[in-house]
Amino acid sequence: MALFSRDRFETHCTIEIEHTFENLHAHVELDDDFELGPGDRVKVHGAAVKLPFGERLTLRRSATVWKATPIQRWWTVLRAQLELTDLYEITFSSEKSG
Repeated sequence: MALFSRDRFETHCTIEIEHTFENLHAHVELDDDFELGPGDRVKVHGAAVKLPFGERLTLRRSATVWKATPIQRWWTVLRAQLELTDLYEITFSSEKSG
């Protein structure tokens, strides 16, 4: 893997979308057996899907995957850790303001 250039490749994927009272989700599963890491990007191609309430849909699409460079991976992990520590800054007080 190069230090500054990204590896890019095309693949296919299965998309499962559900819009019901119990669930609201969209899951993408790539066909190729590889592991995505911090900073990697996936773009699923095709028209936007508008699913009416109460429906569930599974479809196939093509996708482009960009693997992150080592610097992008490091930066993504660092940002995630800093954002997590922001949560520690939240304090709870019994005093009423104002």
